[in-house]
Amino acid sequence: MDRLQFFSPVRVSRGPGQSVEEIDNVVEAMVFLREWPVGRRGPVYRCALNCCSAAMAAQMSAEEARKSFAGFARITGLLIDGGPSPVVADRYAGQRRAVG
Repeated sequence: MDRLQFFSPVRVSRGPGQSVEEIDNVVEAMVFLREWPVGRRGPVYRCALNCCSAAMAAQMSAEEARKSFAGFARITGLLIDGGPSPVVADRYAGQRRAVG
């Protein structure tokens, strides 16, 4: 397993009616965070970004970075809890894949 891979993905949705995305590793979390609107970047955002940067530099584990990213997603209302979604957006392949 890649050292930047999460043991379990963080499931997020950007809003009602939007597809659910599974963030599987530190690199995907960094991409998601860098796409976050500049005007909404507060201390929780900076903490998640710093943790992901530290994980990429091997100064922190991927799971510690995952916890920080999941906290960011929860606080911003993006985190999806519960059972698997029937369809998840695959942000890198431009395809949709079934989950579950």
